[in-house]
Parts: sequence; structure tokens; C-alpha cells
Amino acid sequence: MTDPDTRPPAFGWIRRGWRNLREAGPAQLGLTVLLICVALFVARYSWVLPDGEEPTPLTSEAERAFYDLRAYYSADLVEEDKRVVLVVYTDQTLIAARKRSPLDRGLLAKTLRTLDTFEPKAIGIDILFDQPQDEDEELIATLRSMKTPVAIAYAAKATNPDDIEYEQQQFLEAFMARLKGSKAQPASIRLDNTFGATRLWPDIHEGLPPLLGRVMLGEAGERATAFSGYEGAIDYRRPKFQNSVLFPPAQIDLFVDPDPEILPFLKEQYSGKYILIGGDIVDYDRVETTFTSINGEVPAGISVHAEIIAQMLDDRVLTPIPDWVIWIMAVVAILAGIVTALLEWPARRLAMLGMAQLVFFQGTPFMLQFQNVDTYGLPAVGGLVGWILVFTAVTSTARASGAVRRNFATGALGKYIPRDIAQAIIEKPELLNLGGEKREIFVLFSDLEGFTKMSHAIAPEMVAKLLNRYLDLLSQVVLDHGGVIDKFVGDAVVAFWGAPISRADDGTRAAKAGYAMWQAGEAFRREVAAMDANLPLIGKTRVGLHYGEAVIGNFGGATRIQYTALGDSMNTAARLEAANKALDSAVMASSEFAEASGLEWWRPMGRVRLRGRARAVDLFEPAPDFPAEDKAVLAQALAMVTIDQTAAARLVQTVADRHPEDLALGNLARRIDALDEGGTYVLG
Repeated sequence: MTDPDTRPPAFGWIRRGWRNLREAGPAQLGLTVLLICVALFVARYSWVLPDGEEPTPLTSEAERAFYDLRAYYSADLVEEDKRVVLVVYTDQTLIAARKRSPLDRGLLAKTLRTLDTFEPKAIGIDILFDQPQDEDEELIATLRSMKTPVAIAYAAKATNPDDIEYEQQQFLEAFMARLKGSKAQPASIRLDNTFGATRLWPDIHEGLPPLLGRVMLGEAGERATAFSGYEGAIDYRRPKFQNSVLFPPAQIDLFVDPDPEILPFLKEQYSGKYILIGGDIVDYDRVETTFTSINGEVPAGISVHAEIIAQMLDDRVLTPIPDWVIWIMAVVAILAGIVTALLEWPARRLAMLGMAQLVFFQGTPFMLQFQNVDTYGLPAVGGLVGWILVFTAVTSTARASGAVRRNFATGALGKYIPRDIAQAIIEKPELLNLGGEKREIFVLFSDLEGFTKMSHAIAPEMVAKLLNRYLDLLSQVVLDHGGVIDKFVGDAVVAFWGAPISRADDGTRAAKAGYAMWQAGEAFRREVAAMDANLPLIGKTRVGLHYGEAVIGNFGGATRIQYTALGDSMNTAARLEAANKALDSAVMASSEFAEASGLEWWRPMGRVRLRGRARAVDLFEPAPDFPAEDKAVLAQALAMVTIDQTAAARLVQTVADRHPEDLALGNLARRIDALDEGGTYVLG
């Protein structure tokens, strides 16, 4: 009968953990609940506080650093992007023009006239015309005569307070008004510099012209409807080759009165391109990007606009993560911390589980980033910090009382019985009450051939070393298969399944344990042989398996007890083990055991009368790789031994001839000729 506490342990630890939490007292329980709420808050709002404006102390900077890291290493590696070209004022341009600020508009007017002849798709000017210059009339005339669509930088004091003053905006508005009716259109050059770096597209403000890149693509007839309201992350790319750039700039001087001989070459290079004109000047209009914290580069703002245009051309819309998904991930992180804290596992397993969760929670944002999901704002550090908070809180509460004692008891019992049974005993101490009950159990008895003789030939220290190693190997086999170690008798191991807790698959576990025990014994033989060639040869491990009734319980007195099994089943298993020597076999089971095991790997090995036993036993040997047709022949032969012993012997010999290396099978063929009238072979 299965004990109710042997139900699968999926919820057992929850019941035990909740019991521990309740026993901790209301004050500590209330503190734990408070810390769990704090942990959930941190896991959800580790980027910014709920108002969406203020960065979360401590975690926000770490979140941005992790985001920059995953964005950098997930970025596409591409060659030079020839669709977007940069025409820039450099420090050398300013030196030659003897004018630094504002940028020389005479150069710009001449350059625009030259570029217009190249028939580009669109031109974007990332320069604010916010104060007068002598060349303004020339520039306005040039802009009004342009055949190429031109997007001209626009900024408002309300959205760019650091870039423009009221008087400058007034001049800019007047300048733009003079271009109405031409192909020159205002375009916002506002970039998002939240938290010190341009990671996102700027949010869309009513009354502000569309972004520079949007205007250029729109005027050129490109459809970028997916980006009409996009405010997600800028999908920066990295150069494929070291020391290269995505958008190599050309100095604006090149287009001022160019040599007629190079005009065809320039037209070929710039025809059908998107051209951005602006400054690439040291300490002027430099922008920190997502990659700056990784590679230290601070590019010109014009390069960011080029990246935005390329992102639209490639239709690289990063999929946003819904708010409810972020909440779920935060809740999952907290629940994972609670579950881990409640698990009463060894430190090593807990550490492995913790590492697995760390990989999952930190790896998921990286995986999503590689799948073109916008992970800006997705908590990664917050989940980790929340997990640590809740794990610490629940662990200190759940294990404050009795944890050391409970783990010690479980560990001690686990040396003899499986840990799940040991835990059941910890939870129900009445299982260790003195007394016994009759149970159907699966019994295993093993012995090491020739160990006693060998122990007389080597030093006692080596005997102890070898014996401990051998028993450790076999004990682990029993525990790994869920059995209870009853006792050690010298080098013999006695174990059983079915008590104090029975499982539906106890027979299968016991059968596989018996076979694995023989394999462990073979491994031990090889280990000893490799250890010292002068050591006597170790014999094989023999195993006997039987299923039957026994009295199971705790026997002893008030000061010393032993949990053991008593009865004829134990004796039968011991006799089966001993019979292996005469049968040239290693593992032998009774028919009762084989039938109850639920396995189909058995082959019949005849009927014998064990030494000191009156009742005959039908033998079965585990043979998982033995041909099914040969098993059928053996079964047929053994079924007819009382009818036609000669024919039965002939069939068995036929099978044995097909497996000349199988000593146990050859032994069976010889035994067929020595059966009594009941078809039984009597062991001496």
C-alpha cells in the first residue's frame, strides 16, 4: 500500500516550506511578505520609477550597461552602407574658411548646386540656420532652385532647450518661411539623449516637423509606414571590418567648384543616394550612442541620422515587448526565487539550479535581442536583484528553525535509504516506531566472489580501502534506484524495495538495480586491476533477486533500533545469490521476482532446488540484449522437460551453440541432462 506522503514530490516541498514559514511567526512572516513586494517592485521597475521619468536608483545604470552590452554584440556586422553618404564640415574646412561658427553657408550653397546635378534621392541638412550670415540670400536662392528634395534642420526651444534660444528660433522660422513653395522642407533633428546616450528614436511631438530621416524618405517616395509612429530603439550596426566605418564622410570642400574632370566620377558615386550634410568636428555635435560604453566611440550626430535612415530602408522595426510580458517576467523571477528558497536540496544542487536560473534570466534578454526584439526597458538586472532579495528573505524565514537539524537527519538517513524516503521519515517520525508489519517486498542479496580469500593475502589497510570503495559503489546503485540498504555483511549487500514506502515501479527499480550492481562489480574489478597489478584478482559480483512476503519494521530496544526485513524471502534471495556460482551466472532471479518486475528482458534458466530449501524455484536471468527468438526456444524447451527431456536438451543445446561464450547458457544445457522426475535440478 502506498503511503500518502509518497505522492510525487512536486508539491511536497511547498507544503513543508509553507509550514516552516508559518512556524516562523507573524512578525517575520510579515517582513518576508514586505521584502517580496519590494523585490517585485525592483524586478519590474529597475529601469525607471513608475512615473517613467526618474531612473531607478542603483539598478537603472546597470540595466543600461547590460542593454548596451547585448545591443553591441547582437548588432549586425555589415560592410560600408553606400545608400547613405555624408558630406561634412571638418576642422580642416573651418581652418580653410577662417570661420568656425556658424558654419559657412557660402560653401553650403555651392555644394548644394553641385550635388543637385548628381540627382540624389534626397538631401538632408543637419545644420540649424538660426542666425544671419552674409551668404543667406545666396543660400535661399539655391534652396529655392533645387530640383532635389531637401530636408532642412529644424529645432524648437520647447523640445531642444539646449540647442536653440528664443531669438534663434524666431530667425529660423523666418528663414523657413522664405522657402515655402520650394522643395526645401523643415525636418526635426531632435535626438533622444535620455540618460546620457542616444539609444532610442525621439518621441513624436505635435507641432514639430517629422524627423530628418522621415522627411527625406517621404520626399524621395520611399514607403516607411512601419516607422511612422516608431519610438523604439535605434538598431545600430557595426562595421564588418576593423578600422572601417559604415558611412565614410566626404569633406564638403570637395564639392565647391570641383574639377570638371572628376564630376562624372562624383556623379556616379552620389547619384540616387541619400546625402546628409552636417558637421564632423571635434567637440561639436558629438553624440554618445548605445555602443559608446563598449567601444568608447562618440560619433557626430549626423551619423546617428544616417543609422536611422538605414534602419528605415532595411525595415528593421524592433518588436516592442508589451508591458504585461514585463510584469510576467518580473513575477516569474520572484516566484523562481521563492521556489529555490523553499527547496531543501544540497548546496551543490541549489547552486546548479541558481546558475541555471541566472543563465535563463540573463540569457533571455540576449536571445530576444538577437531575435530583433526591442529589449530596451526589459528588466534583466532587476530580475536578478529581485531574485536575490526574495531568496534571502524566504530562506532566512523558512529555514530559521530546525533547518540544520533537518538537513543533518536527512543526510544521515540518506546513507541507507533514498532521500525522498528519508524526507518522508523526517516528516512522519512515526514511521520509525518500534514494531513490524508484513509487506510484499523485492529483495536483493549480493556477494563478491573470492573477497574473503583475497583479504588474507593483502594488508589490512588495503582490505579496508577496497571494501569501502566496493560497498560505496554498490550502495550508490541501490540508492540511485530507490532501494533501502538493509545491511552489510562483510562484502555482501542486502537491500529491498517496497518498504517503508512502496512505489508502483519498485519491481522495475529493483531489477535494474540488480543488473547495475553486477555492472558496478565489473567496473570495480577493472579499477582494482588498474590500481595495482600485484593485487590478487577480484572475483565477479553475484546477485540474487526474490519477491515475497517479509516482516518489515524497527526491531531493537529503546536505545538502539534497526530498520530491517525478516523472513523467508530474505533467505531465498541469499540462496539465489549463492546459486550463481554453481550456475555460472552473475544475476539470478526467482520467477516471482521476474513476473512482478514488469520487465520483458528475462530469459528462463530452468528449475532448481536451492541448497537447504525444500521447494523448487524457477530461475530467470536478466538478458536485455538476448535475441527474442532464442528466449522463445528456451521457454519451449523448459516447458517440455517433463514430457521429452531428450528433445528439450537438444533445443537448449541448439541455443547454447549459437552463444558459445555464454557460460550460464552452457551450464543450463548440461543441467538438462541431470534433472529429476519433476524437471528440477538439485543444487548440492
